[in-house]
Formats: sequence, C-alpha cells, structure tokens
Amino acid sequence: MAKQSRKNPKKQQRKRETTSPKFSIPAGQPAFLTDSKMHVLIIALLGFLLYANTLTHDFTLDDAIVITDNMFTKKGVAGIPDILSKDTFFGFFKDQKNLVAGGRYRPFTLVMFAFEYQLFGQTPFIYHLINILLYCLTGIVLYFLLLKLLNPQKNPANLYAYFVAFVAALLYVAHPIHTEAVANIKGRDEIMTLLCSLGALYYSLRAYYEKANKWTIVAAVLFFIGLMSKENAITFLAVVPLAFYVFTNAKMGDIIKQTIPFVGVAILFLIIRTAVIGLGGSVGTEVKELMNNPYLKIVDGKYVAYSVSERLGTIFYTLGKYIQLLVFPHPLTNDYYPRQIAMYSLGSWQVVLIVLGYLAAAGYAIWGLLKKQHIAFGIAFYIITLSIVSNIVFPIGTNMSERFMFMPSVGFCFIVAILLYKLAQLISKKENLNFNDIKIPLGILGVVLLLFAGKTITRNFVWQDNKTLFLTDVHASTNSAKALNAAGGESVTQAIKPENSANKEKMLRDGIGYLDKAIKIHPTYKNAYLLLGNAHTYLEEYDKAIPRFEQALRIDPKYKDALLNMGVACRGAEKYDDAIKYHKKAYELHGTKFPVTKKTLLETYRFAGEFFGKKGQLDKSINLLLEALKLAPNDAPTMRTLGTAYGIRQETQKAIDIFEKSLKIEPNHAPTFKNLSIAYGVLGNQAKAAEYAQKANQ
Repeated sequence: MAKQSRKNPKKQQRKRETTSPKFSIPAGQPAFLTDSKMHVLIIALLGFLLYANTLTHDFTLDDAIVITDNMFTKKGVAGIPDILSKDTFFGFFKDQKNLVAGGRYRPFTLVMFAFEYQLFGQTPFIYHLINILLYCLTGIVLYFLLLKLLNPQKNPANLYAYFVAFVAALLYVAHPIHTEAVANIKGRDEIMTLLCSLGALYYSLRAYYEKANKWTIVAAVLFFIGLMSKENAITFLAVVPLAFYVFTNAKMGDIIKQTIPFVGVAILFLIIRTAVIGLGGSVGTEVKELMNNPYLKIVDGKYVAYSVSERLGTIFYTLGKYIQLLVFPHPLTNDYYPRQIAMYSLGSWQVVLIVLGYLAAAGYAIWGLLKKQHIAFGIAFYIITLSIVSNIVFPIGTNMSERFMFMPSVGFCFIVAILLYKLAQLISKKENLNFNDIKIPLGILGVVLLLFAGKTITRNFVWQDNKTLFLTDVHASTNSAKALNAAGGESVTQAIKPENSANKEKMLRDGIGYLDKAIKIHPTYKNAYLLLGNAHTYLEEYDKAIPRFEQALRIDPKYKDALLNMGVACRGAEKYDDAIKYHKKAYELHGTKFPVTKKTLLETYRFAGEFFGKKGQLDKSINLLLEALKLAPNDAPTMRTLGTAYGIRQETQKAIDIFEKSLKIEPNHAPTFKNLSIAYGVLGNQAKAAEYAQKANQ
C-alpha cells in the first residue's frame, strides 16, 4: 500500500502567502494599474522633477554645521575617525558643542559628507543631487514596502494593494512639508534614517516570508545605518512588531523572532552612543536658555519654567499644528523657535480640541489594531514615530520643526491613500474595484498632487541661500526671536558688501528693525545685541553701538565677539583706552584658541599709538607701540608708526633704526624710504638722504 504524504498546515499556509499567483488585472482594464515598474518610474520621476530646482542652490542654514564649517568633514576621509568618535556637532562647535541642548551621535551622514568632500570639495551641486536621489529612493522603498505589507496576491481581483501603495508613495514624495529635509543638505540625516528604517522592515518581511536568514542580516545592517544617521529610527522597535501583527499571519513567536535583531542592533547602537558622548550627553538635559528650551517665561525679569499646564498645552498645540501642515502645508518656515509658537495652557479651547482629537485617534488605533485594520496601523505609525520629537517623552530644545514630520508623514499618506480607496468603494458600492470605479479618487489625487507640486517647487526656491531663506521666512516666523535675529544678521551681512553700497544704510536700518524685535521677544539674546552693535558700528553710530555691546557682555562677560567688536566701536569713538581694555581682555581669554584676538589687539595698540601721537602725547604713543611690538616683534606697520613717533620726538637715530628694520620685512615700501631720506637729512647725511630719496622715487 502506497504511503500517504503528510502535509504541515503551517508550512502550507506560509507557502500560500509567498507563492500565490501574481495579480492579474481583469480584461479591459489599464495595465499601468498594477505595473510596478511603471509605478516606480513615476515615483522617481516625480521626486526628481520636484526637487531639480535645488541643484543650483548653495549651502544653507545648518549645512555649515555638518559640511562647510565642520573641521572634520573638511578633512575628507581623514576626518572620519574624529566623526565616529565625537558628538556630531563637535566638528562645528568644538569645545562649545553644548551651546545646543542635548547630545547627538549621528555620524553616518557626516561620514557620507566627508567622502563627498574628499571627492568633490565644496561643490553644493553634488550634495543636492545625492539628496534628491536618496529621496526618490525613499519613495520607491516606501512603495515596495507597502506592497509587501498589503500583499496583493491575497486577493488577485482587488486593486487595493497597488492603489494604496502607489498613491501613498506619490503623496509622500510630493508633500511640501518635506522640502526642509531635501532642499537643506543637512536633512540627509532624516532621509537616511527613514530610507534605512523602511528598508529594514521590508527585508525583515522578506526574511519571514522566504525563510532566508540573509535578509535578516540585511535588515539588521540597514537598521543600524538608520540609527547611526539619526536616533529616531529607534521608534521602529515598535513599528516592526506592529507591522507583522497587522499585515501577516505570523504567530507571536515569529513576531518576536523578527523583532529581536532590531532590539539587538538598538542595544549595540546605544552602547556605542554612550561610549562616545556619555550618559550626560543624552537628549533631554534641562537648560535655562530660551533658544534651547522654549518652555520658559519671564517672571520678575528672570526666566522660569512653564507650569505643567502651560508646557503640556503648548506641546499639544504644536501637535495640532503638525496635523494642519500635513493637511494644508502653508505657510512653511524653517523656524518655529520662541515665540513663534505662543504659550497655551491645557484649558485653551484650541488645546482641548487637539487633545480630544489625538485621544480619539489613539483610541481608534487601539481598537482598530485589535481588528488588524490598516488605517489603525497608519495612525499608530504616525503617533509612534512622532513621539520621540513631540517634547512629551523628553525635551528636544525647540517647539517643532517641519523636518520632524519626515518620518510620521508616512503614516498620514498611508491613511489618505486608504481613505481615497474607501471613497471609491463608497461611490461605486462595490468591494472589488476596476479602473472606472477609481476615476474620482484619481482625479482628487491629481488635484492634490498639482497643489503639492506647486507648493514644493516654489518653497524650494526659498532654500536657494541663507539670504533668501532668512529674509523670506522672517515674514512667516514673525514672532520667532531666532528668525528675526537671522534676518537681522543677514541684512547686516549683505549691507556691507561693496555691490550693495547704494542701499547700505537702508539695509542696516532694516536689520536693526528685525533685531530690535528679536530682543523684545528674547531680552537676553546676546547674539542679537552683538548684531545690533555691529549694525550701529557700520553706521558710525558708536554712541548706540557701545550700549548694545555692553548688554551682550552683561549676559556673557567672556563673549569673544562682543569684546572684539566693542573695542572696534570704542576705536571709532576715539575711546582708545577702552578699546585697549576690551581687546586685551579678549586676547587674555581667547588668544590661544582664536588668533584674531591677537591681531585685533595689535591693531588697536597701533591705532592708539598713532592717535595719541597726532594729539602730541608722544610718550603715550611710543609706549603703546612698544606694547604692540611685544605682541608681534616683526610687524612692519607698527614699526613704521613707531619710527614716525621717534622722528617727531627728534630721536632721529632711533627712527632710522626702526625704519631700516621694517625694510627687512617689507623691502619695497616707498614711504619708508622717504622717511629714511628725511631722517638722514636731519642728521646731515645728504648722501644717504639722496640714496633713499632715489629708492623712494623708484
């Protein structure tokens, strides 16, 4: 008797999940509805066209922190060991890395920038091109991941999987809220984090379906890169098991098995992060400076923390603001620093509505997840990935930022795609749809994509350079001290350029207007006081400049730039004793780290010596010039000024000695030959006088 074959039901179920017939579109329906290659091409083309106008842009905003002013990145490949062994901001802030709250260990994108700098130098085109290509790839990976989750083979007669995956990816790629992450090169960390996290989940699903350990390894590596790009990839520790629970038939043991590699990689990352920046560098350190802690208010002239109600009310208001920007992305800005987001309490009606909305969404998500509903997963994805940047779990140093939506917006786009499909089902009153049934949702999608595309392209132009960005966004962030400070500083920077000489005064006045508003919002904003002092100095309004620098120094007595610029203003006001005092202090405090302090003090001694010499105070003049030469014994301009002072004091031989010494340093300086001719003439040496006169004429 023939032996009957015994079949494993679980194995057969797994086989059905992975080897079911491919989706076949019903006869007469357009083939592109299920053509993955066509979908991928459209997603990539849309992403590239939307951001192509950034290819001619310069470096902007935080690009200086990670590229143009980062001492490690600018070393190229040689800087990689330092990038891997230090806080991400150390290469820019150096020992002052704690000027921004929290610690950051995100070396992977800096390593990418170091390689790019090694190969292409400081050419922004390449960096922008790579950002665009990676963004397009993110849209493609999102599409394939959603197809893998929705598994169109489960129902070959249904367009649902292809429709939702394609529409969600298109919405994601076109959404204007992503312009900050893509147009600003520094946003590479957001792109790489999401790209690798989505890729890790995709390959984890493949490992589960195909029983292939190689895909588990790929998933672990991708997740590690995501974490090394930015810490918020860690939220996928919750996303991954949820995805398996909702979209597969995996048992709890299988879900745990697929999640363990992610947990292991996260632990490894945290160990490395702690070893590099320590526990003290953790995000969430409480600070008492408004630009690093927006939840402060002024009481009796001092900053104190918000109450619990004020803090939570303001946080929930920003969470509502995120929803508004996802639905209606206007106006967009790079800056939500204090007080662009006003203070709200939990009793504010806006906050009450937002809290109720989030509670309803969370409640629906919990109920829906138990029933494995896809919309519930989209809500859960949004809330989970938003949590780490919400300020609820720990403070992140700012109210909100559009780039923080780069990951959560995946959940939003997924939900919208599902709702569009359900709309088609509602209109047609059919479960399984054909092309005719989805024409209305596709029409709505087309309109939304056109609006999104127009907003994205126009918003990209704002990111052209710092001048355009700062002077545009200040009109959106009218209550942000940081935005006003940036616009003021940029106005001052542009005003002193030779090509803007005709508009110099107007631009400086505009800058002063922005900066005055900044300090009204943030009365202890030392950089705003510094920039105000600079603006008044350029206008030669020294009586207004000096009090501004004094205010900056009251806030920070060791403020190098304020000490230096205060001295310059004092020079302009001919208060040379004060100028020397401030420049000497700057040199004593910062001379070993900042050579400019020595150069500035040297110049002040020389200018002071010249000033007092003209006033007839020759002893004081000569003493100051001798102090200058102690700093720089071979400074020819100081020697020449000292020689002139000796000559006026009729110490002719000393004048000759110092003039001749200066010629050894600058041998072709005609005025020095002329002075020597005069000096030798005074001594009666006509031959020497004639010799030097001839050299002066030559």
